Amino acid sequence: MSTTPSAPDSTPRPLSLVAELTHRCPLHCLYCSNPIEMRRSADELTTDEWERVFSAAAALGVLQLSLTGGEPLIRKDLAQLIASGRKAGLYVNMITSGVGLTEERLAELVDAGLEHLQLSFQDLDEASANYIAGTKAHAIKIALAPLIRKFQLAFTVNLVVHRMNLDRLEQFIAMAEELGPDRLEIAHVQYYGWALKNRTKLMATEKQVHASLEIVAKAKERLRGKIKLESVFPDYFGSYPKACVGGWGRQMILIDPVGNALPCHAAAVIPNMEFDNVRAHELGWIWRESSAFRRFRGDAWMPETCKECPRKEVDFGGCRCQAHLLTGDANAIDPVCRYSPSHGLLETLRTAEAVNLPIWRN
Repeated sequence: MSTTPSAPDSTPRPLSLVAELTHRCPLHCLYCSNPIEMRRSADELTTDEWERVFSAAAALGVLQLSLTGGEPLIRKDLAQLIASGRKAGLYVNMITSGVGLTEERLAELVDAGLEHLQLSFQDLDEASANYIAGTKAHAIKIALAPLIRKFQLAFTVNLVVHRMNLDRLEQFIAMAEELGPDRLEIAHVQYYGWALKNRTKLMATEKQVHASLEIVAKAKERLRGKIKLESVFPDYFGSYPKACVGGWGRQMILIDPVGNALPCHAAAVIPNMEFDNVRAHELGWIWRESSAFRRFRGDAWMPETCKECPRKEVDFGGCRCQAHLLTGDANAIDPVCRYSPSHGLLETLRTAEAVNLPIWRN
């Protein structure tokens, strides 16, 4: 294992660690963000290996640990992993489908140190929600919310929105409000992984997106002081890109189930990139020195248009994965940017007819 420390430099401090504990999941969502080629359970990091990662992350300055998957509840050592995260001094958040979470299991996880739980919903109507999830999960989620509220636990409800449910956004928000969360996140589908394969089925229309802005603004005002509502304008309808995960190699580290360290959720879609593994390298070295984390950090890689743009310290060049998927060039200007020569491509994609044949994750 490489442990040679690097000399002090201007490398930013990471703030969050996303731990993909497993790619196993009881859901088969049409927009699943898991990679097309998922990691085998037999190759997953062990409890001890994850504990070392958490300690190393805390030493780097990481503040928040997000346990996700797949479905983190599938890991039998989940309570031990949560306890390890808290012992390292990290704020522990779990992102879950809720399937398999009983009151007794939740009590165990809270006792271990779980501080925040995020539960996602696919739609407000059970039949539609189960169709999108690829399994019968909606009723389980609804029943779980009152159990969550029994515990001293921050609770976020995530509404995943797209063409199939955005017309019901007002009712969707009302449903979420009844669940009593502390925070409500309206998340437009991001087109990577299985969502990219189902893009023409999931892509919202211009009319839907712009109508949703007024609905969200009214809901924010109505819920002010009760529920914190956050919503992000969908990339494909923007004129300027967003800072993907706070900028490549600037804030976040993602560790996949087998220990590969990535600068963002979708980074593996970019060809000819090598992602170093925590089984072979110390996490601090990966953050500071690995080719993957240095690849798009800073502005040396940027086209001249981006280098000269005053927004480069706002969006850090936008999403490299999106640039690659839409143009074939990870170094290209993010097509969301109005100055990109490929910006017109988004208009074509936004006006594409919906395709009704779904592609499911196995």
